[in-house]
Amino acid sequence: MLMPVVTYGNGVLREKALQVEEITDGIRSLARDMLESMYASRGVGLAAEQVGRRESLCVIDVPPDAEKDGCRAENAAVEMPLTMVNPKILLAEGSQRDEEGCLSFPDIIAQVTRAEKVTVAYTGLDGERRQASARGLLARAIQHEIDHLNGVLLVDKMSAMQKMAVSGKLKRLQKRTTSAH
Repeated sequence: MLMPVVTYGNGVLREKALQVEEITDGIRSLARDMLESMYASRGVGLAAEQVGRRESLCVIDVPPDAEKDGCRAENAAVEMPLTMVNPKILLAEGSQRDEEGCLSFPDIIAQVTRAEKVTVAYTGLDGERRQASARGLLARAIQHEIDHLNGVLLVDKMSAMQKMAVSGKLKRLQKRTTSAH
């Protein structure tokens, strides 16, 4: 089932996710619906807050051809689509700076610095605790979605200069979001 993506200005985006105590059919169904919604919006990641939910759950699907050559082989061990329940970054190494967008900030792109490589622990939809390591775009997507689960948004990662450059878009988006409620 397609779920509408919540945009900047909706308070749920600032909420911290709630730990998922048990993997239920409802959680598996939410993950499927989130993947469907992410694909329909042509995104590579989506956190529960972005569809108005509070569960600590995110989905990611980075196409192999979207990765730089050096990362492709290393990230091949991470099965796509990746569904993470209660994810936690265990290790962050290096630094990468690249353009980043967000389905909750349509038409806004910003240069964001993130770790080049991350190791994350999470629970899979089968209830098993897992770890995965990723570099490049997949590492960026993991960090971005976990930020969402902590109430941290793309705008929080922007420099003052970047915020000024998109302030008109941010104000219009916030106004459109709040007037819709």
